[in-house]
This record gives sequence, C-alpha cells and structure tokens, in this order.
Amino acid sequence: MNEPRRLHDGFVPGRHLIDAYGDGGFRFAEMSHRGSILVLPSGVRAWDVAEARSIDRTALRPVQAESAAIELLLVGTGLDIVPLAPDLRAWLKQNGIGLDVMQTGAAARTYNILMAENRKVAAALIAVA
Repeated sequence: MNEPRRLHDGFVPGRHLIDAYGDGGFRFAEMSHRGSILVLPSGVRAWDVAEARSIDRTALRPVQAESAAIELLLVGTGLDIVPLAPDLRAWLKQNGIGLDVMQTGAAARTYNILMAENRKVAAALIAVA
C-alpha cells in the first residue's frame, strides 16, 4: 500500500496538482495544508503570507531561486484581485518570470491546467476561508 506523502519542514518535493482550496488552506499530494503555499517546480512549500500587501521580494525569494525553471508565476491574492507593486513586477521580469495576478481560486485552477500542459509554471497562493 502506498504511504501518503508527508510535509517535511513545510515542504513536499515534486510537482503536484492543487486538489482543493478553501477553508483556510489547500489539498495536494494526498494531504492538506492550512495556510498559504508556494507551488514551485521543486515542490510545494508553506508560505508565510496571509495578505497580498505582504508579498515582496523576500516572500518571493524561493521563486527567484528557481527562476530558470519558471516562465510564469500565478499569484492568487485571496478573494479579491490585488495588483502587485510595479517594482516587484519589474524585479520578476528581470528574473525572466512572467506574472499573472488573480483570485486564489482562479490561480489554483489555472496552475492545474498549465501544469497538465507541462508548462514552466509556479504559483503563490494566499489561503482563503
């Protein structure tokens, strides 16, 4: 019998679809996580961001670290679409990363579609109630 994957130090290695979102968290990789997440080519990690205005370069350093494997970053800003600061958008562009900001649910669904197409996509998803 296959043993479910475990979250180790806030990180689950590998590419995973987002199975569900809401109630303050996400389901992926046969597990659930309460809180926001970064979905990167290397795996899914807990993300200590609870609101869009907290998204800055520091919060996106893990994305920058994997920029060679990311062409597009989807940012789910919660229930409302909140634009990111122009300097942050420019910084991502300098790192070769395109950006699309949308509601968290739309970002999770779009991530799943693009990942299924084997695109170089990552997602920064703020948990919603």
